Amino acid sequence: MKYVIRKITGLIIALLIVSMLTFLAFELIPGDPARALLGTEGTEEQVQALREEMGLNRPLPQRYAEWAGDFLHGDMGESYYYHKPVQELIGDKIPITIVMTILAFLMILLLAIPVSVFSVRYANRLFDRVFLILDQITMSIPPFFVGIVFTALFGLTLHWFVPGGYVSYTEDVGAFVGYLLLPALAIALPKAAMTTKMLRSSLLAEMQKDYVRTAYSRGNSPWRVLICHVMGNGILPVITFLGMTVADIIANSIVVEQVFGIPGVGRMLISSISKRDYPVVEAIIVLIAIVTLVMNTVVDILYKKLDKRIEV
Repeated sequence: MKYVIRKITGLIIALLIVSMLTFLAFELIPGDPARALLGTEGTEEQVQALREEMGLNRPLPQRYAEWAGDFLHGDMGESYYYHKPVQELIGDKIPITIVMTILAFLMILLLAIPVSVFSVRYANRLFDRVFLILDQITMSIPPFFVGIVFTALFGLTLHWFVPGGYVSYTEDVGAFVGYLLLPALAIALPKAAMTTKMLRSSLLAEMQKDYVRTAYSRGNSPWRVLICHVMGNGILPVITFLGMTVADIIANSIVVEQVFGIPGVGRMLISSISKRDYPVVEAIIVLIAIVTLVMNTVVDILYKKLDKRIEV
């Protein structure tokens, strides 16, 4: 219980620090949101009046306290550019990024676990050697480049989908999920290669332990030993990596959404940065930080429950 309390306390402190640094960072960035909204034709009087209206003339600690307090109550402020509540703007985009994240995570599991098991079962044979070469290549390719290749191959050459032809989940759920499959796969492939390599190494290390020889001596087949005895222990070190993978998927989705023309949270983040729409940018960054830190905390707690040897 003390371990859980320490992890949750650390989570709260980390979120507080992230929110402060995020808010402060956009105060230090050169440029005036009021001037950006009014353009070059805005007079100094108009700029100052707009800054007063937007609350930018108030002291920094006061603005942060008000922003953080409103954020805790679900009020993320109002967009400078769209003049709408930030939560309303993001609320339309969050389901897109969430579905793509879930699809990518499932693809990582579906690719990494079977390939790792086969690689360990046929270690040092032709399959394993070919796998190691392909795995190293896949691991080194960034998701945005995979997305570009998919767009050129499946969109422009094979015409399996229309590049930029996004279908909203409010119109057709099936078409919406289908359109997200290739972007999710573009994100999943490099992470699946990393996960596969880690899981393979962990399983091979477990295969050298005494309990494996005992399992073989009892007449268990190699497949049964690998799946029923080794997998449970071998996958434990990979759990923490999988938890961090969720945050990495969200980060990569920012670029992949641009490549495929998906109107998700990532694309809105890039657009809002260029428009100096700081309330939207701050809200998205803090939400990403919340998801990342919560996932890591949950994984750490689960890992402690699964492996009783962990004390710290």
